[in-house]
Amino acid sequence: MSDIYFPPSLRGFEPRRMVFSTWVDHLPFAYDLVEALRPRMVVELGVYNGLSFFTFCQALEDFDVDAVAYAIDTWEGDAHTDSYDESIFRDVQAHAREHYRGFAYLLRMLFQEALPQFDDDSIGLLHIDGLHTYEAVREDFESWYPKVSPGGIVLFHDVMARLPEYGAWRYFEELMASHPETFRFDHGFGLGVLRKPGGERPAHPLLDLLFASGDAQQHKLRQFYAHAAHFLEARRQAARFRALRGQGAKGGQGKGRAAGNDEPGRGAAEG
Repeated sequence: MSDIYFPPSLRGFEPRRMVFSTWVDHLPFAYDLVEALRPRMVVELGVYNGLSFFTFCQALEDFDVDAVAYAIDTWEGDAHTDSYDESIFRDVQAHAREHYRGFAYLLRMLFQEALPQFDDDSIGLLHIDGLHTYEAVREDFESWYPKVSPGGIVLFHDVMARLPEYGAWRYFEELMASHPETFRFDHGFGLGVLRKPGGERPAHPLLDLLFASGDAQQHKLRQFYAHAAHFLEARRQAARFRALRGQGAKGGQGKGRAAGNDEPGRGAAEG
């Protein structure tokens, strides 16, 4: 990667919210992107258990960004998540109230119902992660793109998930061919990054690497964030292992170890 860019996620980033999600592979990048972009408004379409949304919120708070963040979802599930009970929404709501009261808001409604509440050119960072069919992703992007400010960023999750009925990968490939400033992370389920034309791009090394560097540097950037995700998880597992060892020593005879769990740190994104 660049010799001059030392991402803030390497300087002790510990996700305050950690739940099971395929978004776990992109948390360091999400955290660093907020620091680089400093968006005045963040909007997430498709929230589920809030892992990505609360990473954005944590970065807004950590870097003292004067912003508001909106999480939009029905919290009823869809064809790709299946339905789930009310406990998911209650848990997300409780976390928002406890940690991000005053700037993080949950809008429990359909994406199209929320659309009129946002002015054109107002959203600095938009994350699209709703239903993943080609048609749904296209509709979400085309409906919400006018709301994104010139120079704003749109993120697309699951752009490497070539599963039955998933079409985010195909739609983002079309966007890469038609938009001058795009980038794709290939690790995990993939993450697409698109910058809306206009505005002045902030002078920041991460944004330069994303949109103004050569193939070799972009390849290194992809490698770096793939390794960063593994490093974050390894660090979490090591911390959990130390905690379990400490509980075992304190309780004697290993009493601190959770029953039936002989593998400390098992589960990459358990809360």
